[in-house]
Amino acid sequence: MLSIDDRTVMAELLFPHIGTSESEGDTDYYEKKYPPRELPVGAAVTRLGPSPTGFIHLGNLYTAFMNEKLANETGGVCYLRIEDTDSKREVEGAVESLIASLSHFGVGFDEGVALTDAGDIVESGAYGPYYQSERVIIYQTYARKLVLNGLAYPCFFTESEINALREEQEGRRETPGVYGTYAKYRDISPEEAQSRVKRGERYVLRVDADAMAASAPDAGDAQAEIIDGIRGKLSFPRNIMDVVVLKSDGVPTYHFAHVIDDHLMRTTHVIRGEEWISSLPIHAALFGALGFEPPIYCHSTVLMKRDDGKKRKLSKRKDPELSLEYYRSEGYHPKAILEYLLTIINSNFEEWRAAHPEAPIDNFEMTPEKMGVSGILFDLDKLRDVSKEVLARMPAGEIADFVLKWSAMYDHRAHEAMVGDKQRLDAIIDIGRTGEKPRKDLAYAKQIWDFISYFYDEFYEVTDPWPDNVSDEDARNILTAYTDGYDHTDDRNEWFGKIRDIATSLGYAAKPKDFKKEPDKYKGHVGDVSAVIRISVVGRAMSPDLYEIQQILGEDKTRSRIQRCLSSIASSPAT
Repeated sequence: MLSIDDRTVMAELLFPHIGTSESEGDTDYYEKKYPPRELPVGAAVTRLGPSPTGFIHLGNLYTAFMNEKLANETGGVCYLRIEDTDSKREVEGAVESLIASLSHFGVGFDEGVALTDAGDIVESGAYGPYYQSERVIIYQTYARKLVLNGLAYPCFFTESEINALREEQEGRRETPGVYGTYAKYRDISPEEAQSRVKRGERYVLRVDADAMAASAPDAGDAQAEIIDGIRGKLSFPRNIMDVVVLKSDGVPTYHFAHVIDDHLMRTTHVIRGEEWISSLPIHAALFGALGFEPPIYCHSTVLMKRDDGKKRKLSKRKDPELSLEYYRSEGYHPKAILEYLLTIINSNFEEWRAAHPEAPIDNFEMTPEKMGVSGILFDLDKLRDVSKEVLARMPAGEIADFVLKWSAMYDHRAHEAMVGDKQRLDAIIDIGRTGEKPRKDLAYAKQIWDFISYFYDEFYEVTDPWPDNVSDEDARNILTAYTDGYDHTDDRNEWFGKIRDIATSLGYAAKPKDFKKEPDKYKGHVGDVSAVIRISVVGRAMSPDLYEIQQILGEDKTRSRIQRCLSSIASSPAT
């Protein structure tokens, strides 16, 4: 290891812009600036740390929801940090899109980066800046500390040298990377290293993995261990790689930046995908080298789907349902999405829901220990079923508000049709949702609009034929008799009694069971007669309660639609 004097000279050469003790740029300064948070015992400090790459997907929501819920139910803090140190991948507007999408689905943050109602990005909280690109001086300060402690060094490998080294290692079937005897710039003389820096040679700052291992409290152990909040004890080989902590432009790598930020922002729990498990050796080594207590890592499993009988990971290229925009454009209610996510996050949620059918999901205590450790199946059919249950518990007015909001963004014609009479829309959506067996077929806004569009004349059309056993002549007779006897003030029993009378007068059974017993005696049954009336009024063979539909449509519209069908029958060729 270099002498203290050599390390000091190197640190001052690499970081001449960083101050000394008691001034900004010293690690003690930042430890005081970002003190431990004053929170209740057991409170979790969690974070979402996305890169602004533009694609907002289900995994972002899944992780953000878990982080927010864990913080909220423990009296802690959940913050949003933007990890934007890779400027090449940054997409304009990605941060705004991310925040807006998460907010749409009911996920927010206590501090960090936020979006105002006017669409401006702001930051709040005492642990900022919350953009990593604005914290570079902080990372460099801690990198300087590693140099002073003999745990990091400038590495002058060119890109071509790195490529040649990789080819050599692959030819020998060795692990590719800069480590051990391949870390040739680790042990060059202080004079040579200083000379190269002074000449302006490009370099990156790498950790000295061997020196970090030797300085660790449990030096000599080949394995390291952590207790994962979801998976329990995880053992892994100690890091041997001299990984880069500062790139040639002085900007940190993800590995280094997140360790510094999670420490200074006093993060207690890091919920992230299982793909990061392979990074644990370097993260554990960096926490140890810097003298930081690591957070509790909770590595969640990947979201999968069933495809041709096999489970596979959800794919950006193959699966539109991975994008949050899919759920927004289809019109899934945020409450339904979050409720479904809880069914796949915690194995005991559905049991809890059965015991607490009306309780808000905030009352459910999410626990990392009950999260799955193998691929979780994301099932759209199950999502729709959950959504139906959620909407069934929701007042019709709230559903109507949501459908209007959805249509304003995704179906302007539908919005123009519905927006003029909110009270009527409430009544339309509420059809069949009361009583002993309330309907539970409403799942998402696009489907709801499809279900109710016939209420609006510009969308009304007859799409279904008469029942097979009903001739055009019988259809004409049914509709004529129905309009002749129609009285909009009839109660439900009076209304259906008239339909039954029409059925029997035209040779149809008054009850379906009568037709089933003696099919040769009748043309059909009262259900066939009702179907003719239903098709003429709504244009479809399937709909909710026809009596309620007519009450909302009103007498004039009901009669005009039936008359339209009668005219159509009269003008069609004889059969």
